[in-house]
Amino acid sequence: MNTPVKSTTSPAGLANLGPWAQLKAGRLPERLLRLMLGLWLYGLAIALMIRGGLGASPWDVFHLGLAQHAPISFGLVMVVTAVGVLLAWIPLRQMPGLGTVANTLLLGPFADMNLALLATPDHLALRTGYMLGGVLVCALATALYVGAQLGPGPRDGLMTGLARRTGWSIRRVRTVIEVAVLAVGVLLGGTVGVGTVVFALGVGPATQFFLRYLVVRLDAPTPAALSGDA
Repeated sequence: MNTPVKSTTSPAGLANLGPWAQLKAGRLPERLLRLMLGLWLYGLAIALMIRGGLGASPWDVFHLGLAQHAPISFGLVMVVTAVGVLLAWIPLRQMPGLGTVANTLLLGPFADMNLALLATPDHLALRTGYMLGGVLVCALATALYVGAQLGPGPRDGLMTGLARRTGWSIRRVRTVIEVAVLAVGVLLGGTVGVGTVVFALGVGPATQFFLRYLVVRLDAPTPAALSGDA
């Protein structure tokens, strides 16, 4: 009988394992599928919010603002930002993993891909649907790939790392981060709107809700797996 991982976890039950232990913790094919599906859905959520034209998410207000000051694409701005956020993991002792690398390298291209497929709707009702759908899809996507326990993306690793270190809920930590990033994005010239406010206040509770059902319960790491992280 498999024993759940007993290592340090966040309030949502996310284990803080090293890269090798993450791969050895069981149910790997399922977890890889959850990771890739979650990243693609996150790219769709970003595109829905931007094409809705009612205000991007706080992180994307930052990305859009930064893109105005750099001669690179929106997706590349996301990649560069992700690398920078990884530096904040050092004092949190947050463990990276395959999911961290995949998020850093793939989320920007997935966002660009979905932006190319979607156009801004003409009617306000459809734009509102894009905005609300973007918030819910983002929360679902986050729960899928973070819950796969292959290492969160840079931005969500900041969220889960702070939750683990402070004991705060995912909802509280995520909301604080989103509001702080929004303020910086506004200073950079990013566009805000009602969708930005809805996202900043709503994505934390929605993510916490989905995490209840989508966190993969891992097998206990063996001594060999743990030694592989040394």
